[in-house]
This record gives sequence, structure tokens and C-alpha cells, in this order.
Amino acid sequence: MMIVARKLFPALMAAAVLAAPLEAQDGGAIVGRAAQVYASLGSLRADFQQRIADSLIGTFDSKGSLVQAGQNLLAMRFSDPAGDAIIVDGQQVWVYTPSTAPGQVIRMPLPSGPVHGLNVLSWILDRPRERYRIRYLRSEKVAGRTADVVELTPRSADMPFSKAIVWLDRDDALPRKLEISERRGGTRTITLSQLRTNDRVPEQAFAFTVPQGVRIIDQR
Repeated sequence: MMIVARKLFPALMAAAVLAAPLEAQDGGAIVGRAAQVYASLGSLRADFQQRIADSLIGTFDSKGSLVQAGQNLLAMRFSDPAGDAIIVDGQQVWVYTPSTAPGQVIRMPLPSGPVHGLNVLSWILDRPRERYRIRYLRSEKVAGRTADVVELTPRSADMPFSKAIVWLDRDDALPRKLEISERRGGTRTITLSQLRTNDRVPEQAFAFTVPQGVRIIDQR
């Protein structure tokens, strides 16, 4: 499943933004700034908490850490459920969830199309003005940081969600929280913390070693 640095607003500009009425906020400009910062990143690390809520299957919480470098290198390793992992290694995708499917790992081709598969941040921040209708909602604190909350509605049914609400840090433009309404039903909420940008990431971070005795389900 599932992110960028910028200079501080001058004090007077920050005060003016905080005092402006909601209709004066330019949601497109806010998301555009975040997209520029995201595109400039060499790498991104973060801790995440995820909640999947679905009226049919219930509510599931998970957490872990992620690291990303570009669009085709992504590693999400879960600490709860411990051992679960989603790895995009630049050539293929590995989905290993022993918490729900013990004894197997799914190997898939790299996704293509208008979004970058499992990379949720690329769904949101790759060409957002072209892909979404953008609406500013409000200013809100996330973990003590001021964020601008914007709503993105896809212009095309190709996107795997019907709506996304994103909390973008007013200081560094990094996403701090995402609430995604998926087309098949249910809502996925991802909260990011301890974000670090442009660290040197070893290739091994995106490697997946099939555990002994685990069967590969090949969907390539």
C-alpha cells in the first residue's frame, strides 16, 4: 500500500493563510506544491499506521514502516501483523501475508496504467491537477503539526478509489494522513509519522527472500 521537503512560509504569509476563509484557500495550489516536493525526492522513509474499515469484513488495524525510492521501489514491512510485507523490487511485486495466508507468497508483475499500483502516494501526488477535482476542506492538526486537508475526486474511473482526503503538512508539504474510499467498498486510513527524506537507501531494503518452505503463487 503506502509521501516531500520545502522551505518554511515567511511568518506574515503563514498568518495570512491561517486567517483566510476556506473559500480563499487554493486546494489545487496546495496539492500541486506537495506533488512538486514529492517528485523531487530521492527517497522517503516513514512509520505508518493503517486502518481498513469495511461493513462486510470488519475493521483491521496494522502498522509498520515503509521506504520508497522512485515509483518502482517500495517496501512496506509490518510489525503488526509481524512478518507481513509488500515489496516492489523494481521488477516484480511480492505480497507476503502469513497472518492471513500462511505458507505462500504472491509474486505479481509490476503494475502499469494511470497509477503506480501499490504505491498509494503516487496515486495521490503524480499529476494531481490532471487526474483529480480538488477541493479544500479545512486546516487541522495531525500529531501537533498544522496540515491542510484537501479532497481529491478522480476524473477517471481508472483510479482504484472514488475519493481521497489528504492531510498535507503546511510546513514541508509531506502527506501526514490519507483517507481513501475504495471503489469496492470500505475505507483505508493511513497515518504517517517519523518521515525522513533523501536518506541513502541500500538495494537490500527492496529485496525479498522467500522463506524456506513457502510456496510461490506466480501471477506474472
